[in-house]
Amino acid sequence: MTIYLLNSNLVFHSYYLSYLIVIILHSNFLIFQKYMQKVKSTISNFPFFYGYVILFSGTIGVLMSSPGQTVGISVFTDFLIDDLKISRENLSLAYLIGTLSSSFLLTYAGRFFDKFGARVTSVLAGYFLGLALLLISEIGTVGSFISSLFGIENWFVVIFPLLILAFFFVRFFGQGVLTMSSKNMVMMWFEKRRGMASAFMGIAISFGFSYSPVVFDHLINFSDWQSAWKIIALTVGILFALFAFITFRDDPKQFGLVPDGSAKIKVKKGSPKYHPDKDFTLKEARSTYSFWIFNLTLSLQGLYITALTFNIVDIFKDAGLNREDAILIFLPAAVIAVIFQISSGYLADIIKLKYLLLIKLTGMIISMIGLSILSPGLPVYLIIIGNGIASGLFGVLSAVTWPRFYGTKYLGAITGYNMSWIVAGSALGPYMFSFINDSFGNYEWAGIISLCAAGILFGLAFKADNVNN
Repeated sequence: MTIYLLNSNLVFHSYYLSYLIVIILHSNFLIFQKYMQKVKSTISNFPFFYGYVILFSGTIGVLMSSPGQTVGISVFTDFLIDDLKISRENLSLAYLIGTLSSSFLLTYAGRFFDKFGARVTSVLAGYFLGLALLLISEIGTVGSFISSLFGIENWFVVIFPLLILAFFFVRFFGQGVLTMSSKNMVMMWFEKRRGMASAFMGIAISFGFSYSPVVFDHLINFSDWQSAWKIIALTVGILFALFAFITFRDDPKQFGLVPDGSAKIKVKKGSPKYHPDKDFTLKEARSTYSFWIFNLTLSLQGLYITALTFNIVDIFKDAGLNREDAILIFLPAAVIAVIFQISSGYLADIIKLKYLLLIKLTGMIISMIGLSILSPGLPVYLIIIGNGIASGLFGVLSAVTWPRFYGTKYLGAITGYNMSWIVAGSALGPYMFSFINDSFGNYEWAGIISLCAAGILFGLAFKADNVNN
């Protein structure tokens, strides 16, 4: 009888507790539903087109990825080498393995974007990028703890896998997911003005990325490299994640709006088609000829520009030029890039993208010719001009091409797949250039091999039309 009463009381209390939980969840759901209705009403009745807020927020999102970009990590490499007692070669190898490994998961990250949207994806990417930066800032302490815990005397056996893991997460959430989700969100809010939107982003990002090493260096001088990474981690992981939660939104149609803010934007005669008749899946997109020409061109630039930048001082030294000559090429190239970003952003909205692709490949070919015959004088100017042209068109083509050719329903999967190729190229490029230099004693063959690849793509690009035109 006692057992029966105990069981009856247990059942009663369990039922009561379950009922209470249901009431709490239902109440929270109603509160959240009212909040979302209020947000929807606010965005629908915003004083101006909310897409401009999205454009600003998406640009901030890409800028927040700078700690996970090569330009951001490079500021900390010498400190990692000195404090962790690891060689530059082994650090570069860990960076290669971590970056390359991260590229294999970006397609899945793109599918996550398609399912949950830019807001959820970007908030999570910012949060986990912050955690990854905290990990790498204390990687020496973590390594020492593991060594003492398991009695491992060989420091390299502990620290090398930890570096790979840290670089994997920093590159995956920074260069990969956060960049992809921020750009895709902007492309979903603009259609006929995608070119100009991507040009605005490109200009702001170019200057932001160029200045970010200076900011990071100031933080290091203000405290130390570990504290600097912690400050950046808190900025990205908390402040930006909160900013993204407040301002990021997935689709204008959810709020009764249309892309560009108006469906009545005048389209010039002969303008390209801005949206396909159907949304392509990743499998369908990969079956088209144009996908591979654009994808391989963007990937080749990721490989070439990263390799050239990573080895620039050594490349110029082999050609009889000094460190100052090498560093000075970036500023004039950035000025040229801005000019081409503005002009290509305007042209992308009124001409076929294959023409911009041909101009981009022309810039890459000019730069590669300069590298192949590098010496003081004209070849240096060829690299500056070529890099400026190619970099100026990269942002526009990498953002505008995919939604225009293949739609927005599966945009995450398509851009994630493309991003995986670009990231893989950026990982392999520096190692490839170093290998060629070790094998042939110079970088000329690196330029020649790159030139051959770009030349082939240039010939193939004449038929890289939008399948919907």
